[in-house]
Amino acid sequence: MEMVSTSKLLKAQTNTQKFNPYMKKMQEVMATIFSKEGSIKHPMLEKREPKKTLYVVITSDSGLCGGFNSNIIRNFVNTTKERHISHDEYGIVAIGNYGAEFFRKNGYSIVESYRDIPDEPSFTQVKEITNKVVGYFTDKEYDKIYLHYNHFVSMIQQVVTEDQVLPIENATQFKNSNNQVTGAYEFEPGEEAVLDVLLPQYAESMIYGSILDSKASEHSARKTAMKNSTDNAGNIIDTLTIKYNRARQAAITQEITEIVSGAAAAK
Repeated sequence: MEMVSTSKLLKAQTNTQKFNPYMKKMQEVMATIFSKEGSIKHPMLEKREPKKTLYVVITSDSGLCGGFNSNIIRNFVNTTKERHISHDEYGIVAIGNYGAEFFRKNGYSIVESYRDIPDEPSFTQVKEITNKVVGYFTDKEYDKIYLHYNHFVSMIQQVVTEDQVLPIENATQFKNSNNQVTGAYEFEPGEEAVLDVLLPQYAESMIYGSILDSKASEHSARKTAMKNSTDNAGNIIDTLTIKYNRARQAAITQEITEIVSGAAAAK
């Protein structure tokens, strides 16, 4: 399983690396728009009193991946305990069987649950998820949307991360961004018309990127867990082999002793 996880990890990393330039270019365009003078108004930038919050929690469908799932669940539970008085103040979109089952068994409010996400998901395959999540905000069913997932740092490190998806905080997220290229773009028919298309795509891309990131983290965690299991199994085999050889040697010695003793008695 370690070899299988290694192969899947390399593919997941490749998918993430291919997606990053697209996301960076989108941030660059938005940074350029938000860097212009004057305030930009858009429903997806609207800050409302957070009466209800939606959390998109990404876990794996299967286990055998160390603390990958337990870490994300523990972080989510601690965060919601600090932020909310009761389960009625928030809903959950559970991506992954592990999280969906945990929330169901513990009485959490599950708005949507998705299982069996492919290891190499295309944007089209997760479009249903992203459309619904963004729709919950634009339809004012939820006032804030957060992502909870494992961010892939390296082969041996995954960091539990929370990102705010909506409302998009343009002031801190883009106005101070180093990505802006002033004057590089002309927007027709205008910035706000472009944002009508760009902002939903950006929110959807955040969710899609988090799923890709989580997949890479999952396979990395499973690779490490399987390597540790293989190493531990090897150590156990070595220990048992030594014990077996000692027992076998003791039995042979006992048999020789009995034969010698019998021969001596016969004389």
